[in-house]
Amino acid sequence: MMIELKDVTKLYSNENVEFLALKGVTFQVEKGEFVAIMGPSGSGKSTLMHILGALDTPTSGTYRLDGKDVSTMNEHDLADMRSKKIGFVFQSFNLLRRATVLRNVMLPLMYAGVPKEQRKDRAIKALKSAGLDEQYFNHLSNQLSGGQMQRVAIARALVNDPAIILADEPTGNLDTKTGEFVLGTFQRLNDEGHTIILITHERDVAEHAKRILVIRDGQMQKEEVNHQRRIQSAT
Repeated sequence: MMIELKDVTKLYSNENVEFLALKGVTFQVEKGEFVAIMGPSGSGKSTLMHILGALDTPTSGTYRLDGKDVSTMNEHDLADMRSKKIGFVFQSFNLLRRATVLRNVMLPLMYAGVPKEQRKDRAIKALKSAGLDEQYFNHLSNQLSGGQMQRVAIARALVNDPAIILADEPTGNLDTKTGEFVLGTFQRLNDEGHTIILITHERDVAEHAKRILVIRDGQMQKEEVNHQRRIQSAT
């Protein structure tokens, strides 16, 4: 099992105020799945995303990623887990705007200690897998369209061959047509064997996944197996 959450809670305390953001969340994700976690603002999905991404730990309960117990890790171990096991794709892209496309994608390889002679080849492979045309590889990221920037962000998430790709509202800054192409890229990557977890508040976006988990008020409300997921070309 790639991901296992059992009775996960998250309690936030500020002075004399306490807020229980997650209330005993339990679910599993198998290797090679494409799962959407859907919920409105304030549902707990962002808190859950932070825990899944090893950006935070549960107050109680257990979270295992690829067989390792993330819920008991310290900051150093969490950082190591993030760099080796998780590829992030964010709504705001988080690219270095005055760095080239290739450099943006090579950066995680530098931090991971990958030899210099391997970085460019791996970055090119990831960019091609994400569907970005080769003519843009030496462009600065601030010279790209929103859809192109998101493809670079997907390539950056892929480049270290992570156990999961965690996409947080990845189409939030894109127009509808461009968003559909980006979601089509995720579908193709999933068809190639990548495990993908998509965080969204939109039903239309969630319907690109094969399984939908609905969260509300910090609890999993229901699970839907999506037998007729929306299909969009990634080309």
